[in-house]
Amino acid sequence: MRQLNILELFLDCITEPNERLIEFGIGGICNSCADPANASVITHCGGIPLVIQCLSSPVKNTVNYALGALYYLCNPSTKKDILKPEVLKAVREYAVAGDANTSFRNLANAFLDKHVNS
Repeated sequence: MRQLNILELFLDCITEPNERLIEFGIGGICNSCADPANASVITHCGGIPLVIQCLSSPVKNTVNYALGALYYLCNPSTKKDILKPEVLKAVREYAVAGDANTSFRNLANAFLDKHVNS
């Protein structure tokens, strides 16, 4: 994936105006960033702000993927870029989401437990 620049392609998809391409791109980022080497590429290519902007998407899958990606991308070297007040505000709002958004609530609480409340 890294050799073929697939991660960069996923990031490019997030910058498109088409919600389906954004969903595809952030889904690819989410599914690949658990690998620290992939996370490093994503971070060094400016991916964190792109992932953060997906938190405000009207597409549920896009938001889920963004929450999952931030969970894996957040580490000591990226915390200053991720744990900003506006990001924490959005994540906390998802953490108290009602029954209709159980996946938002679970992902947001996992993120907060690992990166904020620990």
